[in-house]
Amino acid sequence: MLLALPLAAAALGAWAYGTYEPNSPLFGRAIGRGSRSGRVAYLTFDDGPNVGATERILETLAAHQVPAAFFMVGEHVRRFPAVARRVADLGHVVGNHTLRHRKLHFCGPGRIREELERAHEIVAGVTGRAPRAFRAPHGYRNPFVTVTTRRLGYTVFGWTFGVWDSDARVSADEIRRRVRRKLRPGAIVLLHDGDGYDPDGDRRRTAAALPGIIADARSAGFVFRSLAELVS
Repeated sequence: MLLALPLAAAALGAWAYGTYEPNSPLFGRAIGRGSRSGRVAYLTFDDGPNVGATERILETLAAHQVPAAFFMVGEHVRRFPAVARRVADLGHVVGNHTLRHRKLHFCGPGRIREELERAHEIVAGVTGRAPRAFRAPHGYRNPFVTVTTRRLGYTVFGWTFGVWDSDARVSADEIRRRVRRKLRPGAIVLLHDGDGYDPDGDRRRTAAALPGIIADARSAGFVFRSLAELVS
């Protein structure tokens, strides 16, 4: 009995690490960072598309010739197909972020298949590009997620850091400051161009912060590259 308790605690801890740590390898490989050998970073946006923010973000990226990755919610793609198509037409990486932005860690295999496969069908049908990258909402995974992502041929991504730009209390200037402070070689930066649960959610602060984020990164010698180079 005395030995069983520490073993149970260790198993529970390992399971929690695999579930809640977005870059944990316990339930399959998840890429949370690129190479540290150069001053390269990757911009990623979750929870879109969103009319109020995604369009403005795309304009900034085009103006500065910066690539990005957009992990899209299937139901949002269905609601705003023209915005989703524009992301793909501009050459950005289009990723799967589930059908309804459902937390997957307590879901069984049937629900996980529905969330990923339906989103895959919608994104591919609307944009003309089948996703090859996946990011779980909140980074939460379990072994059934791994089974489905492997069947779909996805590369799974976590992130190096986020800046809580989804918090309505955080200003555009603060979002910019947080990215500047945390940026490191190889960083996969988590930002949001939408709200996973509200297709009309306000992410204009992130859009407003983006020109400054790009300027700060370039002043520090960083180059933003496409996440596509990490997709295997």
